[in-house]
Amino acid sequence: MGAGVLAAGAAGAASVAKAAPAAAAKPDPAWLQAVLERFAGFGVKASGGAGDTASGAWLEGELASLGYRSERQAFEVPYAEVRKATLAVGDKVVDVFPQAIVRTTDPTGLTLPLKAASVGGSLDGAIALVVLPFRRWVSLAEPAASSALKDAFDRGAEAAVLVTTGPTGEAIGLNVSASKPAFPKPVVILAPKDAEPFVTAAKAGESATLTVDAEVGRRPAYNLIARLDRGAAKTLIVTTPRSGWFTCVAERGAGVAVWLWLAETLAASRPGVNLEFVATSGHEYIYLGGEQYLEHHAPKPADTHLWVHIGASAAARDWHELPGGLRPLPSADSQRVLTATPDLIARTRAAFAGLNGLEAVYEANRANAGGELVNVIEAGYARAIGLYGGHRYFHTAQDDLRCVSGDLVAPVAAAFQSVIAASL
Repeated sequence: MGAGVLAAGAAGAASVAKAAPAAAAKPDPAWLQAVLERFAGFGVKASGGAGDTASGAWLEGELASLGYRSERQAFEVPYAEVRKATLAVGDKVVDVFPQAIVRTTDPTGLTLPLKAASVGGSLDGAIALVVLPFRRWVSLAEPAASSALKDAFDRGAEAAVLVTTGPTGEAIGLNVSASKPAFPKPVVILAPKDAEPFVTAAKAGESATLTVDAEVGRRPAYNLIARLDRGAAKTLIVTTPRSGWFTCVAERGAGVAVWLWLAETLAASRPGVNLEFVATSGHEYIYLGGEQYLEHHAPKPADTHLWVHIGASAAARDWHELPGGLRPLPSADSQRVLTATPDLIARTRAAFAGLNGLEAVYEANRANAGGELVNVIEAGYARAIGLYGGHRYFHTAQDDLRCVSGDLVAPVAAAFQSVIAASL
């Protein structure tokens, strides 16, 4: 593998490839850890932003060094470069996360009564406080979130503060469609850990100031598509998203590490299929990059031997919930789901046996599949395997290197390597 896997700029630094021969029989946790650290180093992975763009360029260089021919499939995404996003009541001021697609306030803020949306009646001229029930939240497409916001705006709210009650107390960014109409007024996410004084203020209808000062618009993003053409009749497609609201080290980094490992080992083993490895942007806009690839670039179903999709939280750390807070465990979070088309279920189950959360392999259909794989199945691809999940720090700013490790990723990489070999 290319010399860029370790942190760029370290003169003479040995590459991970030199630590793990290309034809290694099993994944090396140290190699995978270095990939995770490199991915984490790019920072926030918002689509089309600096971290997303740089991580794509890094992966492009790595695959080029393995002999893949790469291209960038360009498309546009919404964006917001936030200068200030706060909610204040009296002398209590906290940071909030502007929910896409971002609507701004005046730079000096919007000052109005803060009212609880759970109380019936008019919200005219108010900022609505919407407290969601406990869940590992993912998307604004979830009815409990979208209907609560719609109700608040239908009742006249001028803005909405959404409390994403979840397993960590942190603000959870929600995926959103880039093609459907956005809410017309500002929506922000308030961390549950910060919510109590604002819940109290909303009950009393106290005045609050919401400030969302940001540069908003649309900007270019790209899917990285890397192909190794063997002159075969059919192609093995391996996809993983690389973008997300925050640093996404466990959410996206684990999948990227598995993806990169497979790109190396399959290039070395020379299977009797063409190889196409795709790292998509636009994921947080409800699979926008995956849809662009599927519609405009992917080999046709008849020309595809197998589609493997490595989605979110492939090997995220689990945590004990103790009175003093969350404590890290050496094991993986079981909230991860594996699906396969009927002819591949038995061999997929055998390859992933003993990996908690992945032992039960479900049929890949609209009801069971997750993420981009849903569109793949509906497009008529007959043979597919896909993984998706949502760990405790999923879609939060705290999804960092604490939440994943090379040791956790290694057995997942080995299992994918095994099932692909058995399916060729």
